[in-house]
Amino acid sequence: MDAMEQSAVTGIIGQIGDLVEKHYVFPEAGARVAGVLGDRAGEGRYTGIVDAQALAALVTEDLQSVNGDKHLRLQYSAEQIPDLTDEAAEFAAFTRMAADTMGGVSRVERLDGNIGYVDLSPVIYPPQLGGQAVTAAMSLVASTRALLLDVRRCLGGDPNTVALLLSYLFGEQPVHLLDMIDRDGRLEQRWTLPYVPGLRFGTEKPIYVLTSGTTFSGGEEVAYDLQQSKRAKVIGERTRGGAHPCERFRVHPQLRATIPVARSVHAISGTNWEGVGVAPDVEVPAEQAYDTAYGLASAALSG
Repeated sequence: MDAMEQSAVTGIIGQIGDLVEKHYVFPEAGARVAGVLGDRAGEGRYTGIVDAQALAALVTEDLQSVNGDKHLRLQYSAEQIPDLTDEAAEFAAFTRMAADTMGGVSRVERLDGNIGYVDLSPVIYPPQLGGQAVTAAMSLVASTRALLLDVRRCLGGDPNTVALLLSYLFGEQPVHLLDMIDRDGRLEQRWTLPYVPGLRFGTEKPIYVLTSGTTFSGGEEVAYDLQQSKRAKVIGERTRGGAHPCERFRVHPQLRATIPVARSVHAISGTNWEGVGVAPDVEVPAEQAYDTAYGLASAALSG
């Protein structure tokens, strides 16, 4: 990687400030964040930074200093980032990633006692990339007597695929999950689907969602939606706490800003997990969540 010129760094900081002020879901907070970046630049915080990765760490710290929004960040990539205006190139890269990670379904298994297990990682892909994997996995575990849904290593996901996944865990009557509300008050609802390909797991059998301190964003939504709907118990650690849908903006060949453009509001609680994470119903270290959940499932089935 070539070292960056100071003029390039100055331009990147200014561009990020403009993007946050224009797009961030909370306009007043966006203006404050842009002000922080300008103040830090004026104080010389970024002077002499020639390494893109180091710059990303500093800027992310400053972006999150106002309200702790973990989705508001500057991300570094060792490989050149495609021009995000080239949707075909971005989709092709994401397609390769999905192909290399089994469409986001890392493992499907029938455990002793006819208990199903599905591991969702590293992310929950958009339906056109991960929908078939989700359908196959959920159809395979549909006849099991209980389900362990593992999002301990899930770093995010597409809300449309989250809705598809959860549709297998409810009935044909659509269930209102949550609303996405942008900075101008426009609302987009998320519901489970009246029809799904394959077989549903159903509405009555026990479900346990495994979480960790790494679980983030779309992985957190899986746990939160099921917990708030009282459809599942969450087992493991409190999650990271990122509930805001984002857009990404390329500001350098190896840097992109991710900026939350909407907020999530759950249909039942009227709240979300932003900044606080999803609190487990049974709190145990992440490495113990599998054994704990399996034990709970086995006890529920034998009771």
